[in-house]
Amino acid sequence: DLIEAMELCRMVMFPGYFGPSEVDDENVRYHVGAKLDRVARIMREQIRRGLCFLCDGLDPVNCEECESRASRLAGVFLTRFPEVRRLLATDVMAAYEGDPAAGSPDETILCYPGVLAITNHRIAHELYRLEVPVLPRMISEHAHSITGIDIHPGAQIGEKFFIDHGTGVVIGETAVIGNGVRIYQGVTLGAKSFPLDENGNPIKGMPRHPIVEDNVTIYSGATILGRITLGKGTVVGGNVWVTRSTPPSSRLAQAPVRQESFAEGGGI
Repeated sequence: DLIEAMELCRMVMFPGYFGPSEVDDENVRYHVGAKLDRVARIMREQIRRGLCFLCDGLDPVNCEECESRASRLAGVFLTRFPEVRRLLATDVMAAYEGDPAAGSPDETILCYPGVLAITNHRIAHELYRLEVPVLPRMISEHAHSITGIDIHPGAQIGEKFFIDHGTGVVIGETAVIGNGVRIYQGVTLGAKSFPLDENGNPIKGMPRHPIVEDNVTIYSGATILGRITLGKGTVVGGNVWVTRSTPPSSRLAQAPVRQESFAEGGGI
């Protein structure tokens, strides 16, 4: 049911691209309304199950509270859709404008793994903000299994976000990403170390992932670790390892490649 809900959400976010092909200006409101009604029913039940999972479903009183809370959370979740749709529209245009191989915005909606991943993320993030258990991670992992892009639902991502190619991208729970950020395949926004509690276990929820400011570009294979800040307009070259903050408009790259000739015994 959760996968069905995600497909319905995709139809709502991009009417006419997924689901019935006969959507037009005259029936789009009906189309979207019908899909939203079904999403509301599914999500109410899925949220209820998630809440009951935490209380083991053993206490009838708590389960009644779970049902009431699930209805409220599902309603609030649906009110977030207009903003999610607005953000996704900026992501689609970022993909189209940022990739010379993109023939049209339609192509990015239908074909680009980064658009699929950010669609799931923006939906999962709203559930995460509402403190809905389990479901946000399930939605993120569904996109991960399809695209190879692993975005924790807790990550905060601004508008005009573009992941090109995408395979191997990892974005951690407490990462904060500004507007107009572009990243390529194999990029990691991860944690360098974990603060530990008195029992030696990692303290959950502590800020430990990078802050990426507006208009930063991170090329393939780069690894950005720890609660550091990449300043506005920074460009991080491929396969660079970054563990310190950078000022705005920085350029980070590997040392120049060393070239030697082995022709006629050279280099021996």
